[in-house]
Amino acid sequence: MSADQNFTPKGTVYGTLLNFKAELAAMQPQMNQPPYKAPPQAPVLYVKPANTWSANGASIAVPTRVPEVEIGATIAMVIADKKVRFVLMNDLSIPHSSYFRPPVKFKCLDGFLGIGSQTVETNQPQNFKLEVRVNGKLVQSLDFSQLVRPAAQLFADVSGFMTLHEGDVLMLGCDCLSNGKRPVAKVGDVITISAPSHPALGTLSNTLVAEAV
Repeated sequence: MSADQNFTPKGTVYGTLLNFKAELAAMQPQMNQPPYKAPPQAPVLYVKPANTWSANGASIAVPTRVPEVEIGATIAMVIADKKVRFVLMNDLSIPHSSYFRPPVKFKCLDGFLGIGSQTVETNQPQNFKLEVRVNGKLVQSLDFSQLVRPAAQLFADVSGFMTLHEGDVLMLGCDCLSNGKRPVAKVGDVITISAPSHPALGTLSNTLVAEAV
């Protein structure tokens, strides 16, 4: 395993919903309601465009109307011709209930995607484990052996209906807490994500600040 530093996405960044077993189970009742009345059969994706990207260490502005934001700690695959690499990400969003069509106005605010500065190569992404801290307090632990679609299967299933180009980034998914919700943070909080299982990834840290008015 080796690490690359100063990572910046070169292509499109895609998020993945419902790819942790606990999150899928928590959303099960909603899936059986109209309009679909069944769980999704293919990966549920959305885009985090370039306006959402925030580097490690950057401050992220939160609109004054938003009392708190959801933390979406995850690992993402960086697509390449020969070697797939992985990077830490924090997929922030305004709390919302719908999973059918992830709404842009909740997920694509300026700066709402923290991106780690270091990437690593590994043949065993199922061994990733993350820790999420807010102001130094542990609020969530993630175990990527609990994915519905492990990294290789997710890549294959997505490639079955769209082309992932070199430089594109595909998040593996964000898990929920035992209450079925994501951890949250508010203005003034420092969110830090680390991977004790893969220290070469470093840490991803961002501070939430009030949006200028």
